[in-house]
Formats: sequence, structure tokens, C-alpha cells
Amino acid sequence: MSERPEEEVPRIPMTAEEIEAAHVVAPPKLNGQVTLREYDPRWPAVFEREAARMRERLGHVDHRIEHVGSTSVPDLPAKPVIDMLLTVPDSGDEACYVPALEGLGFTLVIREPEWYEHRVLRKHGLGPSGESANLHVLPEGCQEVVRMLRFRDRLRTDSGDRKLYADAKRSLSRQSWEYMQNYADAKSEVVAAILDRAMAGGSSGPEA
Repeated sequence: MSERPEEEVPRIPMTAEEIEAAHVVAPPKLNGQVTLREYDPRWPAVFEREAARMRERLGHVDHRIEHVGSTSVPDLPAKPVIDMLLTVPDSGDEACYVPALEGLGFTLVIREPEWYEHRVLRKHGLGPSGESANLHVLPEGCQEVVRMLRFRDRLRTDSGDRKLYADAKRSLSRQSWEYMQNYADAKSEVVAAILDRAMAGGSSGPEA
């Protein structure tokens, strides 16, 4: 397994060329607004169903599966896309997990070797409450895994930051974006502020 940097590798806004280069196939263009839904209490069950199937297929490799993203946070509006996090010893070793997950309907769509060997697999048709799933694959212990889980847990426990993030999502969703990644990148500032408070153990303010 290749060595992993222990320091955080910041995610900076991606250009159209970088977005296209990271995709295994041509990325779909949004060219419009983002459609958000109010929190659906069925989303955790969709995650659990898919995670259980994945665990059966991945018994040959050390792994962990977590529900992340907005669908993992009660009361938070979200796109009907279940974000999942899979950690393995070496996410660059695609042969260790991609074939097993392809059998469940997941397809490799993003490959970013320069950014924690990040991979994304996608599955469509998860039922009426979840249109699709994005499975992020990262090496266990890398800083992005810590960051994703810290952000999720902060939103689950701090009502002020949850409202702040929800308001930012709604505002940005009404703008027009070429790619969905552009919308995600536009949230970077509010995400960073929330993570700073989570790391410091501070409150989001009187509304929390």
C-alpha cells in the first residue's frame, strides 16, 4: 500500500476541466438549479439496506461503511441522493472492492488519485425516497474521513449550525450551476466555519 500523507489536503473549488478529468466517463451537466427535498425519515433505512448488502460482498477486506452527507442528518434538506462512505486499507486498490460492488449495481464514476486516492461509485434506482447513492471510498484514517464524520456529527448535535447549513443550501440551490460539483464547492466557506467550531468545541450561537 502506498504511503498516505497525514496532513489535511484541502479541497479547493474545481474547474470544469478538473471535474471532467476526475470522471471515468463524461460527467453529467446540471446547467440549472439544485432540487432539494425536506428530510425524509426513510433515508437511513435505504442506507442500511445498501450497507448490509455491501458488507456481505466485502467480507474479504477490512472496511467500514458510514452514512454521511445531508441525508444522514435528521431535519436537514437534501438532494434525494444517499451519500455513503466506505473506508478500506488502500482505496487506490480498486480490484479489492470495485468488482464486488459492481455486482450490487454500483459503477465507478470518479477517480482522484491525487486527493487521498478518492473514488466515487454510483448506484441508481434506490426507490421512491432515494433516487441514487454516491459511495465515497477513502483509506481508513485519512484526514478527509475524519473531516466528513466530524461535520456530520456536528450537524446532528448542533441545531444552530444545522440551520445555518440548511439556509446556505437553500440559498445556493436557487442559483444556476453547470455541474453539481460547482454547487458543492460553493458550500466550502460555510462548511469550513462549521468544522472550525466543531474542532474548537464551540457553540454556533444563541440559536443553537
